[in-house]
Amino acid sequence: MTTKRELTCRGLLIGTLITLIFTAANIYLGLKIGMTIASSIPAAIISMSILRALSHSHILENNIVQTQASASAAISFVFATLPAFIIMGHWQTFPFWPVFLATAAGGVAGVIFTVPLRHALIRRPDLPFPEGVACAEVLEAGFSHHSGRALRLLSIATLLSAIFTVLTSGTKWLASGFILARPLGRAIFCLQGAYSTALLGVGYLIGLRGGLAMLLGVAIAWLMAVPILSAHMMRLPDDLPIFDVATQIWAEKVRFIGAGAIAIAAIWTLVQLAPGVISGLRALASRRDEARPAAEEQDLPLKYLVLSSLIVAVALFGSFFNFLPGHGPMSVMLALGSVFLCLILSFLVAASCGYMAGLIGSSSSPISGIMIIAIIAICLLLRLAEASPFLRAHLTAANQSMIIAFTLFILTSLTASAAISNDNLQDLKTGQILGATPWKQQVALIIGCIVGAVVTPPILNLLHQAYGFLGESLVATSAAPPLAAPQATLMLSLARGIMLGRMDWTMFSIGAGIGLAMILLENFSKGKAYALPALAIGMGIYLPPDVSVTIAFGSLVAFLCVKWRSRRNQGTDAQGQTLIACGFIVGESLTGIILAITNVSAPSLLQHMPVPGPWVRQWLGGLAFLAAAFWMASLKSGADKMP
Repeated sequence: MTTKRELTCRGLLIGTLITLIFTAANIYLGLKIGMTIASSIPAAIISMSILRALSHSHILENNIVQTQASASAAISFVFATLPAFIIMGHWQTFPFWPVFLATAAGGVAGVIFTVPLRHALIRRPDLPFPEGVACAEVLEAGFSHHSGRALRLLSIATLLSAIFTVLTSGTKWLASGFILARPLGRAIFCLQGAYSTALLGVGYLIGLRGGLAMLLGVAIAWLMAVPILSAHMMRLPDDLPIFDVATQIWAEKVRFIGAGAIAIAAIWTLVQLAPGVISGLRALASRRDEARPAAEEQDLPLKYLVLSSLIVAVALFGSFFNFLPGHGPMSVMLALGSVFLCLILSFLVAASCGYMAGLIGSSSSPISGIMIIAIIAICLLLRLAEASPFLRAHLTAANQSMIIAFTLFILTSLTASAAISNDNLQDLKTGQILGATPWKQQVALIIGCIVGAVVTPPILNLLHQAYGFLGESLVATSAAPPLAAPQATLMLSLARGIMLGRMDWTMFSIGAGIGLAMILLENFSKGKAYALPALAIGMGIYLPPDVSVTIAFGSLVAFLCVKWRSRRNQGTDAQGQTLIACGFIVGESLTGIILAITNVSAPSLLQHMPVPGPWVRQWLGGLAFLAAAFWMASLKSGADKMP
C-alpha cells in the first residue's frame, strides 16, 4: 500500500513561493479593476509540473499546495480597504505591523470559523461547490498523461498576455483601450472599453449571464444616470474634457446608486441563504462525535481552535489599540468592543460566505456587497457609541477623521475573514473529493494566510510608489495612470458619508430601488434566459465602465464558444480555453508587478521610448486584443491528441 504524501515540507515551500507570487498579482489586479483571480487551478497546474519532476509525488501533496496558494486570492482582498488610508491622508506608506496583524488575524479567523461548518455544508447535495469540484477535476487530470499539454497552454497564454501588457502599459506602443464620449445638448453619453487580456479571461470565466448583467449596469450608469445628472447641472466645467466631467459625476453620484443596488442584492441573498445556514448549524450541534473518525473526517481539534481564537483576539486587540491615538481607558474599552464586534461579524460573515461559496462559487459570491453592509453597520454602531456617556469624549467631531480610519481598519480584518471563509470550504470540497485530511488543509491555509499577510505591506508600498492611487493628493510621478482602487474608494466614500452626516442617501436609495426591481425581475423570470443576477447589475454600475464592458465582451466570447462546440462535430476545447483564460489573467497580473518594479527602480527605461501616433496605437491595440480573443475561441479539441 502506497503511503499518502500530503503535508510535506517541500509542498509547503512550493506553496509559499506560489502564494507570494499570486498574492502580489492579485493585489495589483484588485487595485486596478476591483477583482482578483482564483489561484487554485493555476497553482495546482504549476505545482503539478514541479512535483511530478520530484520523486514520490502524490495528488494529495499537490492538493495541499493549491490549498495554501489559494489563500493568495483571498488574503489579497484587503486591497478593498487599505488604499483608503493613503487616499484620505491618514498614512503616507503602509506600515508593516498594523497591516500584517489585521490581515493575518482576519484571515485566520476566517479559517477557524468555517471549521465547524464543514460537516454541515460540504456533503449537502444542494451545494455544488463548483470551483472546488473543478479544481479536483484538474488535479485528477494532472496526474494523467494530458498534464503536459495543460501546462503548455497555460504557459503560452501567460507569455502572450505578458507581452501584450508590456506593449500597452509599458512601452505604450499599443492603446490600452477606447473612449467614446459625445454630448447631446447638456447630456453627456459615454462608453469605454479596455484592451485587457486579464479582463477578457475574467469575462470568459464569469459567463454570459454575469457579463450581460454587468453590461446592463453600465447602461444604467453611463447611458441613463450620467446623462440625466449632467443635463441637470447648472453649468458644465469648461476646463475639463467631457469624459472627465462624466467620470466626476459617476464617482461623486452614480457610484452610490451602485452601492445601494449591491447592498439590497446582498441582503436578499443572505435572507435566502439564512435557512440553509441555520439548519446546517443545527445539524452540526446535534452531530455525535466519532470515537475514532477516519482521516477524511479529522478537523483541527477543538483545543487548537480555542487557542487559535484567543491568539486572533489578542492580535486584533493589539492592532486596534495601537491604531487609536490615545492609550487610556477609553482606548482599551473601544478596542475591546471592536474585537468583540469583529469576532461576531466574522462568524456571521464566515457562515454566509461559506454557504454562498457552496451555492454559487467563490468568484461569484458577493463579498463586495457584504462589505458595504458591514461598513454601514460599523459606522452606524460607532455613531450610536458617540451618544454614550463613556465614549462621548473620545468620539468627538474633532477626531472624526481618525474614527473614519478606525472603521476602515476594523473592516480590513472583516474583509480578510470574509474572503478566506469564502475560499476555505471550496478547498475542503476539493479535498473531500480526493480523500484529503481536513486538518492538514486547514493548517496549510492558515500558513497561506500568514505568508500572504507578510508580503501584503511591501507589495502595497511598491505599487503605491510606482503608480499611486486615484484620488490621493500626492499621486506618483510615474507616466502610467494611477491605480483606481475602486473598492477602497467606495468604502471610504461610504464611511465618510455616514460618519460626517454627508451620506448621499438619495442616490443610495435609488440604487436600492433599482436593486429591488432587479431582484423581483430575477425571481419572476427565474430559469429563463433573460434572468440576470441583480448583484452583477449593481457591480456594473459602480465598477469603472472599461472593466464591465471588457468583461461583458469576454463573456460573449464564452457564449460563442459554447455555440461553436454545439454545432461542430469537432468542437472547440472547453478545458483548454479555460486554461487560456487563466493564463491571460495570470500573465497580465504578474507583468503589472514587474512593470511596477521597473517604474520604481528604472523609471526612465520605458518613459523615453518612441510611441506611434494615437490612431496607429488604437488600431494596433484593438486588432491585437481581438486576435487574442479569436485564438482562445478557436482552440480545437483535437489538440488533445498532442503528445
